[in-house]
Amino acid sequence: MFTGLIREIATVKSYQNNILTIQSEHKAKLGDSIAINGVCLTVIKVHSDGFDLELADETRSIIDESKLSGQVHMEPAMKMDDRFEGHIVQGHVDCIGTVVRITPRENATDFIIKVEKQYIAYIIPKGSITIDGISLTVNEVGEDHFRLTIIPHTLKETLMKHYRVGTKLNIETDLFARYIDHILAHRSTTNRNAKKGLSWEEIDSLQMTY
Repeated sequence: MFTGLIREIATVKSYQNNILTIQSEHKAKLGDSIAINGVCLTVIKVHSDGFDLELADETRSIIDESKLSGQVHMEPAMKMDDRFEGHIVQGHVDCIGTVVRITPRENATDFIIKVEKQYIAYIIPKGSITIDGISLTVNEVGEDHFRLTIIPHTLKETLMKHYRVGTKLNIETDLFARYIDHILAHRSTTNRNAKKGLSWEEIDSLQMTY
């Protein structure tokens, strides 16, 4: 489990076949779980200046592999005695989003991000979302897009300062929204009138009970 708080901007040394080699100050151990741009991966080899991670074929079929180059967001898995910040992040990317508009404001910057419509049900106004491993708050949701308002500190400390219109993003939607919607959609396979989904208001209300 992760928190969505980036611990380091690491560097990709190489990515060949399904092996990703990362240069990092973090001292990893074999078998550690580490999120790279929001993707949970397993350490299979440790070097003096970093580590190797292995990507499963399923993971490679979902994420945008072009993001596995240059600088990347890095977060080691949360320890049991860590202070919990951000929000609960699994490191399981749901879909790829695209930046379609960037609007500077007086003390922040708005990012409009487009996703496939089927994922909008799990993106909640004022709820949490993970963008390339960063825990962020959703301000507004449309039919096929959502808006983030990013403060200067976040831009300075993450790779979001390099995002442009057309940039692809690894997106993990809200964990509780996915769980609740799945449970309720399948709670009765015999009742044809069983509800097949939730509104944003219902999901938000249920999430607040956790």
